[in-house]
Amino acid sequence: MTHARDWAWLRGTWKVWHRRLKHRLAGDHTWEEFPGRSAMWLTMDGLGTIDDNIVELPGDAYRGLGIRAFDAAAGSWSIWWLDGRDPTRIDPPVRGTFQGDTGTFIGHDTLRGKPIVMRFRWRDINGPRPWWEQAFSPDNGASWEVNWRNWFTRTAAESAFLPLRDDAPHDFDFLVGRWQVRHRRLRQRFAGSQAWDEFDGTLVNWPVLGGHGNVGDNLMRFPDGPVRGIGIRAFDPSTKQWLSWWLDGRFPGAIGAPVRGGFADGIGTFVGDDTHEGRPVKTRVIWSRITPHSARWEQAGSTDGGATWESNWISDFTRQS
Repeated sequence: MTHARDWAWLRGTWKVWHRRLKHRLAGDHTWEEFPGRSAMWLTMDGLGTIDDNIVELPGDAYRGLGIRAFDAAAGSWSIWWLDGRDPTRIDPPVRGTFQGDTGTFIGHDTLRGKPIVMRFRWRDINGPRPWWEQAFSPDNGASWEVNWRNWFTRTAAESAFLPLRDDAPHDFDFLVGRWQVRHRRLRQRFAGSQAWDEFDGTLVNWPVLGGHGNVGDNLMRFPDGPVRGIGIRAFDPSTKQWLSWWLDGRFPGAIGAPVRGGFADGIGTFVGDDTHEGRPVKTRVIWSRITPHSARWEQAGSTDGGATWESNWISDFTRQS
């Protein structure tokens, strides 16, 4: 796979030096400089990545998560950012690719209620100190203001967990590690079907955002071929709830709508809104049967606002390490 090595140069653990414009698109020329740390893992057999980051912003240090996935149909990478200070939202993506040792990625967002274009650039990716630059445009790309640069110095070739925060919740501690998974999936949903497909898979899960999040790299051996995906979870301390997103490797240009919820009496229940074949449905996920060596995940859907539920996927996990 040609693009499975696009980000291999960033795999590992890094010290980061940041230089950030204090006020963006405001005619400001005041820059702040501060340190940080980053760890990057390849996922989805190289066609995805996860970056866990400590950003030591003066007076407002925080954690953040970078998520990348390659879309073969579009021929480009999508890059999302989850700011640990607002864990209920994943920012709109930037999209692009590499030419030589430079990667350029463009996307759209808003700033202070006005539309902007965002540009990310990676440079010197094969050098000893690769660096990243962010710029915003208020005029659809006619002019650009560079507002953030950071320089990376490798500290380890292997990716290592960044330190956990003292206030990290422990709800998903059970899931950290490597797992063998037995899946049972309903062949056709909301059609009265009783036909199920059974297949194996694997999961590797690890903590991010100082323990206020976790991610899982999944391989599922569907009957018609392997499918990969990334589970992304973040804890919202304001509601004491977790949000859980799914990035399906078959549709890598979009991250699905999250389910939300938490744990009570050893059972985790998460509910969200979605669509199925163009109509609105509710999705419910339940974690149960949790032991040090095993767990069960079950997904159900509802077409009547949650009055009734149809189970459509059951996964049984057995710990490998």
